[in-house]
Amino acid sequence: MRDVAIIGTGETKVGEHWDVSLRHLALEAIQAALADAGVATVDALYVGNMLAGELAGQEHLGALVADFAGLSGVEALRVEAADASGAAALRVGYMAVAGGLADIVVVVGVEKMTDALAGEIVYGRSLATDGDYESAVGGSLTAVNALLMRRYMHEYGYAQRDFAPFAVNAHRNAVHNPQAMFRFPITPERFAAAPMVCDPINLFDSAPAADGAAAVVLAPGDAARTFSAVPVRIRASAVGTDALAVHDRHHPLLLRSAALAAQRAYEQAGVTPQDIDLFELHGSFGILAALSLEAAGFAAPGQGVRMALDGEIGLTGRIPIATMGGLKARGHPAGATGVYQVVEVVHQLRGLAGENQVPNARLGMTQSLGGSGGTAITHILERME
Repeated sequence: MRDVAIIGTGETKVGEHWDVSLRHLALEAIQAALADAGVATVDALYVGNMLAGELAGQEHLGALVADFAGLSGVEALRVEAADASGAAALRVGYMAVAGGLADIVVVVGVEKMTDALAGEIVYGRSLATDGDYESAVGGSLTAVNALLMRRYMHEYGYAQRDFAPFAVNAHRNAVHNPQAMFRFPITPERFAAAPMVCDPINLFDSAPAADGAAAVVLAPGDAARTFSAVPVRIRASAVGTDALAVHDRHHPLLLRSAALAAQRAYEQAGVTPQDIDLFELHGSFGILAALSLEAAGFAAPGQGVRMALDGEIGLTGRIPIATMGGLKARGHPAGATGVYQVVEVVHQLRGLAGENQVPNARLGMTQSLGGSGGTAITHILERME
């Protein structure tokens, strides 16, 4: 297999884009990524998306986006893995370049959510849960995670307010990210006073639905410097899965899919958790941030929240997370999120993160979760010296 490098990135601002269509969002990100890479044509296009069929009435995104972006005729496919769809599209693009099936590939994650009514968004997101045993009986994605959080608090003796550092850290970092949706800080007191969404998850512990698109351009590693002075190598790309329904899992508080994906990525890259300089995890809820830290080997079971309380997740902490605001404050445009995470790590490794720069960042990891952890996709990225 060939080495694969990221030679260009592009992203739109995350927010409520009432006057911009899904195809226009994808076009903006693709054009920015192609310009950054210095290329005009590609061999393939992979589109990560979760909800276009349900919320925008639009399937068949591969051909649609390719045509609108001026790439009609190329191989173009939509890739879906619930909230992890963007990361899944990158995984497919990585395999195409690594396997020699394509040389230049553009991957775009795009989602248009906020035109829909709140109930429609809740229903659409619930499609990532088990349709027979969770959503059919009212188990929305938020409700399932609220049950996980309640169980975690019971098992390990935490209170709801102890999850505040995840949101506080995310909002603090989003202040300096011009692409973020919520560019304002919050305090632990404001977190605690936020209205409840689904007890014990409150408004500041839940990532917002959003619109946005992010894109990357991939090329073989040995040709990367032909296109970019600062390419970033994909050291590892790995996937793990588990039962969609939490009650079918070996243990509800062990994200087996995330643990499998992380371990496979570590083995592929030849590194350990101690080698990772930053970790863009899937913190759509504080409980998933805590469980992801534990599953990926950064904390023992029950210690993910303790890491946050001890200040170890900040920009200068032991393992920085949500360095540009994460899902909570940058915003969570579902199927685009996995690509946003990768773009943000590339910026860190290129030294372009400004006020949010992690010092001497060389290895960065991203992990996207589909639903409450039925799918997990992990990528490890390395600055090419």
